[in-house]
Amino acid sequence: MSGTDRLIDVTLDDTGLAPPTPEIDQERKVAMYDLLQENVFSLPKRGEQDIPEGPYRLRLAIRERRLVFEVATEDGTPVGETHLSLTPFNQVIRDYFQICESYFDAVKRLPPAQIEAIDMGRRGIHNEGSRLLLERLEGKVETDLNTARRLFTLICVLHFKG
Repeated sequence: MSGTDRLIDVTLDDTGLAPPTPEIDQERKVAMYDLLQENVFSLPKRGEQDIPEGPYRLRLAIRERRLVFEVATEDGTPVGETHLSLTPFNQVIRDYFQICESYFDAVKRLPPAQIEAIDMGRRGIHNEGSRLLLERLEGKVETDLNTARRLFTLICVLHFKG
């Protein structure tokens, strides 16, 4: 991957979403910051079609129960969209929200050893969702596990119902 194989801007289309809780908002801010500090993101060539080099701008949205990756060049020229069905993500996102709720509750009232155990479970589910995202993006977007982890966090933010 070259220095152009990266994201320089990420936005979430949160139109119609409930306002996030402070915890969800913090998760979003951390994921965005970490993602923009270090990421791997490129678009593979498809057939004879030339793909403009990055760096890229990414807009994540959910439309008609599909996850949409809108990609543009650094100057904002649209490159294309990738649509993924959300069905494969539904269970892992549900599980992730459940364990996050337990984690946020535990931080307020449980001893460190119990918090750590819940956090290990949370990371495991998060890794599962990140690997699923990598599988679903295969052939459409080239990225690494750390970038997929941060993108998975942002996908979860888009699922937040309040």
